[in-house]
Amino acid sequence: MSEGAKVLLDLDTGIDDALALAYVLGSPEAELVGVVCSYGNVTVETAARNTHVLLDLLGHPDIPVYLGADRPLCASSPFEPPAGVVRIHGADGLGNVGSLDRPYNTSAREADFARLAEVLYGSQLYYVPTGPLTNLALALRTTSRPMAGLPRVTFMGGALTVPGNVTPCSEANIHNDPEAADVVLRSGLKTRMVGLDVTHQVVLTREETAAWRELGTPAARLFADMTDHYIGIYEKNNPHMGGCALHDPLAVAAALDPTLVTRLPANLQVDLEGSARGRTICDPDRLRDAEKDCEVALTVDAPRFLEEFRARVRRALGARA
Repeated sequence: MSEGAKVLLDLDTGIDDALALAYVLGSPEAELVGVVCSYGNVTVETAARNTHVLLDLLGHPDIPVYLGADRPLCASSPFEPPAGVVRIHGADGLGNVGSLDRPYNTSAREADFARLAEVLYGSQLYYVPTGPLTNLALALRTTSRPMAGLPRVTFMGGALTVPGNVTPCSEANIHNDPEAADVVLRSGLKTRMVGLDVTHQVVLTREETAAWRELGTPAARLFADMTDHYIGIYEKNNPHMGGCALHDPLAVAAALDPTLVTRLPANLQVDLEGSARGRTICDPDRLRDAEKDCEVALTVDAPRFLEEFRARVRRALGARA
């Protein structure tokens, strides 16, 4: 990525999305030009509220926040997070540690994503979705023209060589809207999948959150508290990991610097029926095609990523709003 490249995030703003947001804001080579919100860890309205809270806290209240899809493509009613997700991210999406006690900007804009693409997208704008792919699928269904100039879209989601984290086959973001993910992966759009294959290889511990508290800023204290909540869930559900997986921050990092991960070229589909629903798998009809649309991250330079994560997030959290 060239210096000053513009980034558009698509967040279902829970705790790991918050960490991804801080990572971008602490990255000197990137300019965050907007956040499109979605459902997943929380409702789309809560995602927008959380994004405003975090941007205010991190000293960037002027970055625009857009309201995207409030439900999967085939749903008839707005999404409500299930109990298991509420337990992971908290009822407020940010660990129930008092994030909403702060005043914040509330002016989220309705997003016509295809129009947003026409206005913002270009050869130097990088779009990174870390929730379900509904917003992108809706834009592709409306018009593909603005997408033609996009650099490769890096998304957090899926699992190719490891089990899912919702079902044995399905990762959470893909599970929330398999039809949308299938639309994207079959569209011909150039994508990079950063899934559980690599995100479970990068782990944040309480040692780092303790270092954040020592920074002494309100942002650092809030991020430490909510991330400790997140780590606590991992300690109960995945005690062998020794901390929490950095799902969304790794996707952002791989968009900014693809050399952090090794990638397998592949043409993917999403299974939509039966017990394998939500599985990301190679498309048998395009298996022998010379052109591969997707790069699947399979290994990661974990020490280098974690070093950069620490430096960038500390830079973002150390700023006083």
